[in-house]
Amino acid sequence: MYDSDGKMMMEYIGATGAPVKLDAVPIEDGIDFRFLLSFAIDSDPSGNAQDGKFSPYWANTLTPESIAAIKQSHPNVKALASISGCSWGNKVLRWYNPVDVQRWISNAVTSLSSIARQYHLNSIDFDYENFPRRDSTFTYCIGELITLLKNQSVISLATIAPYHKTTAPYIELFEKYGDVIDFVNYQFYTDKVRKPRSYVEAFELMKVVGLNPMENNFSSKD
Repeated sequence: MYDSDGKMMMEYIGATGAPVKLDAVPIEDGIDFRFLLSFAIDSDPSGNAQDGKFSPYWANTLTPESIAAIKQSHPNVKALASISGCSWGNKVLRWYNPVDVQRWISNAVTSLSSIARQYHLNSIDFDYENFPRRDSTFTYCIGELITLLKNQSVISLATIAPYHKTTAPYIELFEKYGDVIDFVNYQFYTDKVRKPRSYVEAFELMKVVGLNPMENNFSSKD
């Protein structure tokens, strides 16, 4: 993965619940390294939707203190909250159409701003992987959420993480709010590519359908 200045590495971390520490990950000074804390979820511990009130569910060893320490030791390190993911325990997580979209957006801005301040986060990654058949709110809610978080200087960078089964809602989001989306973090591993040529073909296909992986404008204020 590359930005305009050189190499970038993104690593999802903390999703399994197993104790993991940031300082156990080898970090090269010449690489823009971003930890994606996995995940912040709009649900309670039982998996019930909370109307935009996100809570952090990554491993409890990923503390605010550990994030501050790794960033101080390595100026090239940034931390993101990755949003949703596929499941929480045995509960499949899905985007749902909020009854009141403005209330959902307001709750999401408030809760994610609080998480960002507490955990010293610079950015947010959106990794919704399951959608209802009649989704009518994802594009507006997420697009407006990113816009507000950037306008309020809560985050400086936003990424979206589609895979082959979720390209449609992310294409719509990218088409309407591409000016506030910095990277398309396409999950190529789900395509089960085995050869370099197949990887390139999958990459080119994403460009054709409107998702240009990791090549949107990059402007970091971190």
